[in-house]
Amino acid sequence: MATRLGVLQRNIRLTRSGTLARLRLHTSDSRAVKMAAEVLADSDRSRRGDVAMESPPTFASSQPSSGRPALFNSLFELPRVLFEATLLGVSWSVLRAQAPKGDGHPVMVLPGFMGGDESTLLLRRFLTSLGYQVLPWLQGRNLGRPELLEGAMRRFYRAWQAYETPISLVGQSLGGVFSREIARQFPEATRCVITLGSPFAATEHGNTNPLVAKLFEQMSGLSVEEMRARFGATDPRAPLAMPATAIYSRQDGMVAWKTCIDLDSDRTENIEVLGSHSGMAVAPDVLHVVADRLAEHPVTWKKFDRAQGLRCLVYPKPATLS
Repeated sequence: MATRLGVLQRNIRLTRSGTLARLRLHTSDSRAVKMAAEVLADSDRSRRGDVAMESPPTFASSQPSSGRPALFNSLFELPRVLFEATLLGVSWSVLRAQAPKGDGHPVMVLPGFMGGDESTLLLRRFLTSLGYQVLPWLQGRNLGRPELLEGAMRRFYRAWQAYETPISLVGQSLGGVFSREIARQFPEATRCVITLGSPFAATEHGNTNPLVAKLFEQMSGLSVEEMRARFGATDPRAPLAMPATAIYSRQDGMVAWKTCIDLDSDRTENIEVLGSHSGMAVAPDVLHVVADRLAEHPVTWKKFDRAQGLRCLVYPKPATLS
């Protein structure tokens, strides 16, 4: 534990004046010492569940533009969400019965843009029923503001210190972008990352539904392009140190699906589902994948087997990116 604390103390990255700065704990840097001391003091007072996290997105990629979501998918986004929520209610008992039981490790769930804990309520209840220690967002609506990275790092650190075991991150849409950034900063504390329709490789305004892009600019104070310029030093598709699962839909009505997939490797996987963007936290087929992935131990981790049973009828052959 002491070694882990030392690593985190030397590698806390915080947002200051819209830029990321790595704070190295030297006594000559009084501001760094003060800020790091605040993190450690907060962690000493924290208890399990008494943590809250937010974080800015990382929008940058060496990949070409992936276009905009189809107009048809955008227009029928809401009806599809309602259908998926209804389907979950009908299949809830069966879904729980067939899902592998959890080992009790902590799972942090982050909502999408403009969403709060209410948007992930059913997902969190499902994971709790399987035996996981589920940590909610506890920060109101996720507005995507860059200065919230400091809070995200502090929350994750406190949770990890409280449980003394790696934490899995599950993020919907923008929450998944946050999750990948957090995992990069705290690799030793992260068990796995699961993203649900998260445009972590978005590079420009045209990768997103124009209404959503405009709202994001108003709420966060930055456009997608400005986000890319500000955090362009970080490649969002650079390999993570832990298993990463990217769940996406070609019928996504909010973001271009190609911005939601990862580079193919032994520790990454893309899983395609048929459905909406906003309904991924309630879609039964998505919840099935999340439960299956969380049950994998990071040491013996294997990719999702779509050939098992009738999965091939539900999950299309996923896209690959190399």
